[in-house]
Amino acid sequence: MIIDCHGHYTTAPRALEIFRERQLASPDDPIPFPSIDDEEIRRSVEGAQLKFQKERGTDRTIFSPRASSMAHHLGNAATSIRWAQICNDLIHRVCQTYPDNFVGVCQLPQSPGTSPANCVGELERCVSELGFVGCNLNPDPSGGYWTDPPLTDRWWYPLYEKMAELKVPAMIHVSSSRNPNFHATGAHYLNADTTAFMQLLTSELFRDFPTLKFVLPHGGGAVPYHWGRYRGLAQDMKRPPLAELVLNNVYFDTCVYHLAGIELLTKVIPVDNILFASEMVGAVRGIDPETGHYFDDTKRYIDAVTWLSAEDRRKIFEGNARKVYSRIQ
Repeated sequence: MIIDCHGHYTTAPRALEIFRERQLASPDDPIPFPSIDDEEIRRSVEGAQLKFQKERGTDRTIFSPRASSMAHHLGNAATSIRWAQICNDLIHRVCQTYPDNFVGVCQLPQSPGTSPANCVGELERCVSELGFVGCNLNPDPSGGYWTDPPLTDRWWYPLYEKMAELKVPAMIHVSSSRNPNFHATGAHYLNADTTAFMQLLTSELFRDFPTLKFVLPHGGGAVPYHWGRYRGLAQDMKRPPLAELVLNNVYFDTCVYHLAGIELLTKVIPVDNILFASEMVGAVRGIDPETGHYFDDTKRYIDAVTWLSAEDRRKIFEGNARKVYSRIQ
């Protein structure tokens, strides 16, 4: 089985977006959520995610709400809870409709300045009641201004305690940027991946939570390219080697949109720490004029890496996802 660990519901019915606009315009009013019938759900994925699964030869997508629409910096803690619940319920409906193709990961109801303990109830609901296998954790709910403590601060510990109890990982994934300095997908996403890794490198988080697992999306941002720098920084700070310090707990996905990038990733990061992912249909939707194929058709890049063995590919395409997202059936 080929498991894509990074897919978002970017094709959700328009009714979801209309509801969100109304909710943010009147955050104190109990805006009713419109009815979305089963046929709308089917139409929303059959011409996109399901179509590409078949064309590209992948089997199952770990599926979550659209990352840019989480927008934790908008509204307030109460609106964020309702918004997360609605988005997660839609993911559940997709997974119920196509159980062989999708497995759910939840959006958390984060809000700037609000304790992550506020997310525990929704995480437990999604895992225990809806059968989800993980969550997306926004390290910057402020939308590009980083006003909350770093991921390694005890501020986050109530959420980590619940993750450890439920045995679920988090993909560390920011949402939209409201800071004009940072384009969301071209800068903010990759900055956050890199920033999160450096936070983890300097902390004792995994001593306190030895079973905690994080996935860094988008190939880990700048991390693989600067692996020597991070090894050197750890050495200068008298930290353990990176293999001991982070690689028992931190994993990297393959949302890297060219062969040279995937080759670098697989040369630098151990195969045991790489999970196949495409983020389709997502950040980059066009066709690469140099190859004639979609940029986000990442399976063909992995297929083209000549030094990967059959066992290496089995780990990247399936084994590592099952190890990290251990609740996958």
